[in-house]
Amino acid sequence: MGRQGLTFLTDFVQAITRRTRAGEAETLTALSRPALERATVACSVLMGRIGDASRVAVAEQALSAYGDLTPDEKLRFFHELRDAYGVDPDRIRAAYAAWDSQPDAAAVADLFQAVEPARQTLLRRLNLSPGATLQLVHMRQDLLAAMRQDPSLAPIDQDFAHLLASWFNRGFLRMRRIDWNTPAAILEKIMAYESVHRMEGWQDLKRRLSEADRRLFAFFHPATGDEPLIFVEVALTRGIPDAIGPILTAPESRDAAPADTAVFYSINNSLAGLKGVSFGNFLIKQVVAELSAELPQLNCFVTLSPVPGFARWLASQDDDRARTLSQALAGGDWKTDASKADRLRAEVLALAARYIVAEKGRGGLPADPVARFHLGNGASAHRLNWPADFAPSALKAAHGLMINYLYELDRIETRHEAFVRDGTVAHGPQLADALASQG
Repeated sequence: MGRQGLTFLTDFVQAITRRTRAGEAETLTALSRPALERATVACSVLMGRIGDASRVAVAEQALSAYGDLTPDEKLRFFHELRDAYGVDPDRIRAAYAAWDSQPDAAAVADLFQAVEPARQTLLRRLNLSPGATLQLVHMRQDLLAAMRQDPSLAPIDQDFAHLLASWFNRGFLRMRRIDWNTPAAILEKIMAYESVHRMEGWQDLKRRLSEADRRLFAFFHPATGDEPLIFVEVALTRGIPDAIGPILTAPESRDAAPADTAVFYSINNSLAGLKGVSFGNFLIKQVVAELSAELPQLNCFVTLSPVPGFARWLASQDDDRARTLSQALAGGDWKTDASKADRLRAEVLALAARYIVAEKGRGGLPADPVARFHLGNGASAHRLNWPADFAPSALKAAHGLMINYLYELDRIETRHEAFVRDGTVAHGPQLADALASQG
C-alpha cells in the first residue's frame, strides 16, 4: 500500500471511530471514497489491532461498502480475499518444525492456527456487525456465482463453508409451524422461496396451510431473524399419492376420512448462500416427531419427490433401449394420449429404477441429488410414479416422473448407516421388479 493508501487508511480509521462533530465531517470525506476502496481498506483495518467497539463499526462499514459493489467489483473484491488473506507458508513451516520436534498440545494448537487462512479470521470479524450473518450468506451467494466465471476462487468458498457449517449448527436452529396467523412478512418469503411447486398467490398459500389436511414447517436461526432457512410442505392423505396434481388442486374438505399418511411434497432450501449446509435431515425427523405427537393415527411418512436428473441422464445413455425411450418421451405425444403412455410406462419404470438404484455419481453416491438427500436420511426408494407431474419444469427435467421415498421410523437409522457405510440404496419391491425386468 502506497503513501496515499496509508493516509486514507489512517483517515478511515479515525473517521469511523470518532464521535466528535469534527469527526462527523471526516466521516463524510472518508466514506465518500469508491465502494471497492472502502471495502478493501475496511477489511485491512479489521485485521489490525483496534478495539472491539471500533471493530464492530469497521465491520459494519465493510459490509455496507460491499453492498454497493457492482458484479465486476465484487469479483475484484474476491480476488483480494483470495490473494491477500491466505496462509503464511513460512509460519506453517515454522509451526510444523516446532510440532515435529515436540508434538505436544501447544504445538498442535500453533500449527492449527498457522494453517488456517486469514480469511476465516476476517469473516469472523465481519460477522461482528449487527445483521452480518445474513449479509455474509448473501456474500457467499455472490461468491458461488463468481466461481462459475473464476474457479480459482474456490479456496474462499471452502472458508465460507467451514464457518457457515459451524454458525448454522443444528443446535442453533428452531423449528416453527407456519400457519395463516404467521406474520405476513414470513408468509411472503415462503411464497417467494417456494421453488418446487410454485404458488400462484395468497389463496394458493392459504390452501397449503389448511388446518384440515396440510402442514408447513420451517427452520429459523437467531442470527437471521425471520428468514426461513428451509421449509417443508406436508399433505395429510389417505394412502400414498402417485401424482402431484391432486395434492396441489384438491379443494379443502373438513369431512374427509382421517388421514393415515403424511406426504412431504415440497422441500425448499431458501438461501443459495447456504449451499452444502445440511438442514433437511434434521427438519424431516423433527417434523415426523411433531406430526406423530399431534396425529397418532398417522402410520406412513412418505415423500412425493421430483427426479430432477432423469431426463438428462436418459439422454446421455448410449444403449439402444435408453436412446429409444428418450426419443419417445421427448416427442411428447404421450402427454395427451393415455394409450401411448400406458405402452411406455413399463420401460420408463425400468430405466428410472436403474437410474435411482444403480447409477452413481461423484464419490460413488446416487447420481440423482434428491435421491442422495432422502436415501442419506435413511429413507427407501419406495415407488416410482409416471406420469405424475405435468408442470413444464418437471417435464423438462424428468419427463414427468416422480418418486415416493418412504421413511419407516424403525428402519431409518439402519438404512442410513448402510447407505453411508456401503452405499446401499434401499428400495421397495416395485423398483426391484423393474430392475429384474432388465435381465
